[in-house]
Amino acid sequence: MSTERERDAKEYLEQHKIFELMDNMTSMLLFYRPENPKEFLIEQLELLKVSRESGMRGPNLFDNSNLTALYGIMDPANQKYISFAQYKQALTMLGIKDINPNPEGRAQDKISHESFKAEA
Repeated sequence: MSTERERDAKEYLEQHKIFELMDNMTSMLLFYRPENPKEFLIEQLELLKVSRESGMRGPNLFDNSNLTALYGIMDPANQKYISFAQYKQALTMLGIKDINPNPEGRAQDKISHESFKAEA
């Protein structure tokens, strides 16, 4: 059983997406392995603040080239679309939990490459 304080703490962390932030920052640290990790984290948090204030996308381990590569793996026949089930699975693997049930570019059960990049 958890105490009220523990439940409040968990709710706070979930509300402010602290787990996701820490996962992302840790992944970026391990990927880039900067000489000064503390300074790197400070820079990333400053970029995140600027991105939120400006409405731009913040720092992330994945960029469009990574998403293009991932999409290419899911579309080996180069049909220029993937199934909606593949789309949901890919976004889940990327840690995106709020999956848009009707993304732009969705025709029946097909998700275009551009709508996949826009969503992720």
